[in-house]
Amino acid sequence: MKFRAACIQMSSGPEIAPNLETAGTLVRTAHKDGAQFIALPENVDMLMADRARKLAAALPEDKHPGLPFFAGLARETGTWIMCGSLAIKLGAEKIANRCYLFNPEGKRVAAYDKIHMFDVDLPNGESYRESETCAPGDRAVLAPVPWGKLGMTICYDMRFPMLYRALAEAGASIITVPAAFTVPTGQAHWHILLRTRAVETGCFVLAPAQCGTHDGGRKTYGHALIVSPWGKILAEAENEPGFIAADLDIDEVAKTRASLPSLQHGRNFQLPN
Repeated sequence: MKFRAACIQMSSGPEIAPNLETAGTLVRTAHKDGAQFIALPENVDMLMADRARKLAAALPEDKHPGLPFFAGLARETGTWIMCGSLAIKLGAEKIANRCYLFNPEGKRVAAYDKIHMFDVDLPNGESYRESETCAPGDRAVLAPVPWGKLGMTICYDMRFPMLYRALAEAGASIITVPAAFTVPTGQAHWHILLRTRAVETGCFVLAPAQCGTHDGGRKTYGHALIVSPWGKILAEAENEPGFIAADLDIDEVAKTRASLPSLQHGRNFQLPN
């Protein structure tokens, strides 16, 4: 079974409305290119550095314009849309970094809250404390799509292979990784990690990305990727807004896993005290 998948690359700013407008334009362009499944990046609604401003700008699920917007866009284009992640207000002090999946009828099929928080101090002096603003999720999400099962993850999750193996063992054949990766970590690890997650799981990996310079001077790496179950890069963006697309044959998942059946060979083990 074959289908055409696209990954959108954006450079989101601090205001929701213009970001949604840009996302809509890029989704429509990818649809005209034949995409049946379209994935958008993390923080597609807004990307800002200041915690207080982000908390003030975030909206609860029932008031966020992104949900009806992407639902309507899915209906308009007749495509499956994975809308990256939106900042969903949970209370005065926390938001969820939440990803949504919409079917071609505009129905919300699944939602996933990012599990692993990006709390790091990079060698170049950049420091991030996602947990100060976001509440982590506590459940993995597997959603049905016409081509199999979709595992939903977000950005920093990709550094935790146990999540990806669990999704693959539960039946995922496609895994999405919407991201807003930093430049230094992207240069060092982006391609390695995404190709490794594809090889380990035998899944197609779709990684839409943020790129460029954002509010507060934060820079993101770009290089949205589509990777085959064998670890081959099928499509890659550079560092500017746009989209990439590739024709995926879902039968490659079973063929790859038959050649390298590592998912069947896992064994329990113990570490010595």
